[in-house]
Amino acid sequence: MAIAAAPVVLVTGSSRGLGRGVAETLAAAGYSVAIHYGRNREAADQAVAACQVKALQPHQRFVPVGGDISVAADRRRLLDQTLEAYGRLDALINNAGIAPRVRADLTEMTEESFDEVLAVNLKGPFFLTQLVARHWLETKAATPSLLHGGHKILFVTSVSADTASIQRGEYCISKAGLAMSSLLWATRLASDDVQVVELRPGIMATDMTSVVKGKYDKLIEDGLVPQKRWGNPDDVGRAVRAVLGGDFAFSTGAVIHLDGGLSIRRL
Repeated sequence: MAIAAAPVVLVTGSSRGLGRGVAETLAAAGYSVAIHYGRNREAADQAVAACQVKALQPHQRFVPVGGDISVAADRRRLLDQTLEAYGRLDALINNAGIAPRVRADLTEMTEESFDEVLAVNLKGPFFLTQLVARHWLETKAATPSLLHGGHKILFVTSVSADTASIQRGEYCISKAGLAMSSLLWATRLASDDVQVVELRPGIMATDMTSVVKGKYDKLIEDGLVPQKRWGNPDDVGRAVRAVLGGDFAFSTGAVIHLDGGLSIRRL
C-alpha cells in the first residue's frame, strides 16, 4: 500500500466542471487528489494529466477513482479505492451533482426526475460522508490528519439551496437538503476534530449552465450579480484551498457564499 507524503483529498465529480477546477487548484497547492468520475474515465484521465502538470511537488499523486455516488456499493468502493491508492484520506469535498434532465414546472415534475436528482445530489453525498466519518472515527489515533485543525469535509451546494427556481424544483430541494446535511455533520463531528463547511456557489460557468448561458448573460448584464460576471471553477477551488489550509479554522458549520453578491438582499 502506498502511503501519501502529501495530504490526500477526495473530490467527487472532479473529472470536469467545478470539481476539476478544485482538483487543479489543490494540485497547485501541494495536495494529492483522488479524481472521482461517474462514467467518463477519459475525462478523469484528462483531469489527472492536468493536475500532474500543476503539481507543486513530485510526491503528489493523482489517481482516478470511479463510481456512482447514488449507489451504496459504489460509495464503499470509492472510499476503498482511495484508501488503497493512498493509504489515507485527509479531506472529502462533496462536489458531484446533476441537474434535472428536463427543466419542468413544478406541476409537471416527475417522480423519476425527483428521485434521480436527490439520489445523486443529496443521498449520495450524505452517505459517502457517513462512510468517511466512520473511517476517521475508527482510525483517528492511528492515522491523524495532515491538515491544520484535523480532517475536513466540504459540501458544495448552490445558491439554489435558498433561492426558488420553479423550473428545477428537485435541484433546489436537493441543495437545500445538502445545506442541512452540512450543519448536521458539522454538529456531530466538531468534537472529533473534523471541520465541516458549506460552499454555496452562485451562477457558475460550467457545462451544466451552458444550456442557459444566453439567459444568464442578460441577467448578469442587468445587475442580477453585483460583481457583474459569471463565477468559475477557480473561484470554488480557491475557497476550498483556504478552508483546507486552515484559514477558517474556527468556522465549522459556516456557509461561504461564492456568488458575486447574488445573495445580497437589495431594494
